[in-house]
Amino acid sequence: MTESNGSAAPERNEDMPDWEKRFRAPRVSLPDWAEDAPDRSLFVSNATGTYELYAWDRATGGQRQVTDRPNGTTDGVLTPDGAWIWWFDDKDGDEFGVWRRQPFDGGEDELAAPGLEASYPAGLALARDGRTAIVGRSTDEDGTTIHLARTGEAPVEVYRHRESAGVGDLSHDGALIAIEHTEHGDAMHSALRVLRPDGTAVAELDDTKGGTDELGLEVLGFAPVDGDTRLLIGHQRRGRWEPLVWDVTTGEETDLALELPGDVSAEWYPDGTGLLIVHSFEARSELFRYDLASRALTEVPTPPGTVSGATARPDGSVEYLWSSAAVPSAVRSTTGAVVLDPPGLKSPGSVPVEDVWVDGPGGRIHALVQKPQGVPGPLPTVFDIHGGPTWHDSDAFAAGPAAWVDHGYAVIRVNYRGSTGYGRAWTDALKHRVGLIELEDIEAVRAWAVDSGLADPDRLVLTGGSWGGYLTLLGLGVQPDAWTLGIAAVPVADYVTAYHDEMEALKAMDRTLLGGTPEEVPERFEASSPLTYVDQVSSPVYISAGVNDPRCPIRQIENYVRRLEARGATHEVYRYDAGHGSLVVDERIKQVRLELEFAERYLA
Repeated sequence: MTESNGSAAPERNEDMPDWEKRFRAPRVSLPDWAEDAPDRSLFVSNATGTYELYAWDRATGGQRQVTDRPNGTTDGVLTPDGAWIWWFDDKDGDEFGVWRRQPFDGGEDELAAPGLEASYPAGLALARDGRTAIVGRSTDEDGTTIHLARTGEAPVEVYRHRESAGVGDLSHDGALIAIEHTEHGDAMHSALRVLRPDGTAVAELDDTKGGTDELGLEVLGFAPVDGDTRLLIGHQRRGRWEPLVWDVTTGEETDLALELPGDVSAEWYPDGTGLLIVHSFEARSELFRYDLASRALTEVPTPPGTVSGATARPDGSVEYLWSSAAVPSAVRSTTGAVVLDPPGLKSPGSVPVEDVWVDGPGGRIHALVQKPQGVPGPLPTVFDIHGGPTWHDSDAFAAGPAAWVDHGYAVIRVNYRGSTGYGRAWTDALKHRVGLIELEDIEAVRAWAVDSGLADPDRLVLTGGSWGGYLTLLGLGVQPDAWTLGIAAVPVADYVTAYHDEMEALKAMDRTLLGGTPEEVPERFEASSPLTYVDQVSSPVYISAGVNDPRCPIRQIENYVRRLEARGATHEVYRYDAGHGSLVVDERIKQVRLELEFAERYLA
């Protein structure tokens, strides 16, 4: 058993392995820019060894570090006038805290919304007047509340409900507030409501009405023009995510009807005449400009791979964060320039990803394969399972899988039922038989990997973080003969205890996935809980957990570990002082090193 109250930086020298360089190399997020001061930007970087917020004045080229906390900071927003930076202040990664703000040019932090107690964040929208904010909060006691906060005035509550909800956007003139809510009780599919600042309703759009075949909606943003009441939203009416323009005053809906397979999202160009379209299909993405007047769709050229974020600038250029499995991420521009190139160590690349399609019990399963070049199989193989569950693996650069490949493993990532990007039916398929559905798809890909000669059946590692960690522990118990060992990071281990201890928004999600609470549907929670099958686990198990994690809390992990200990089962546990993962580079490297060493011990 290993404990950590911090991590010591390993000796740095020219012999540092490539896998470690990938974690240490400075990287940056896509810069956010102030609507009325576009030369002022905010981004996240790990340049100091911890992910923190940075201010960037494009006019002067000056950059400065905004936050400096032991466990890092990633949640920050610029006010539209570029005068202030809001950032979320929690304690050691527990996600429970308050918003603070700091002048863009530097200075002391102050409470951004005095009078609002600490909570889990539920969205934030900042007005162009520089003194008004719409602040979403979530607590176990109150559910979700949304407040109008003005400098020098007491916050005013404009929305409250027990079910999960969140701030979507604030109109350009500050007259309208869009929120996403799940008052109907389905946390996977939101409805939309538009309010005035006094809390009175202006419009409602709810695609969940009229039956059990719920359809979700999401807020993508108000038009960036004063007095314009058009709201860009995402919908699922044709079985996938697509954008449409909804005039919240007249009720008129303009369906773009884009002939693109897969999921489509969008944001406004700054002048409101067009939309920047982000199209995701089969683990890759591409960009387009959609002209609202002519309805013409024009491709915005990007290399093959994954666009993790994109934004249109006032001059019409587009900046985007791009990578592929083989090429590290970079913030690029359609002007041809690299927008941000952090100094210092450069990340080594990795091997490209290969696409595999496997017939499964619920349809064709898409898996992504990376393997050492020029090494014949069968190979020791890592099944690296993504979290979410409503997420997906893509052809994007990832230091974790690359580290396994460097050490001679093949890596397979499975976009199981529940993953996004393959249609609404695929995402929604895991309800009620939670975990078991995903494992059926993972098993189908495992069987293909062994039968094809790629994977050595005696050296199979099941691993993942968050939901992937949950599926790892569940898989070791439900499929004990399929896996040689398991490595679970920040997992759900005891579903009932996890439900009672987790943050309120995740309780709502679990009620949706399983059809009720542990008291209402105990048989479903039992069938989906790794703790139910812990006595069938025969492979060595490694578990890492953040002691402040509000998503996969530590108590339910300790319950599982005690059951392993009582059986004398082979296991190791690593606890560290953070929340749902770590933003400290040294700590992350330490975790990967421990995982690699664990696998080496038990596969040798």
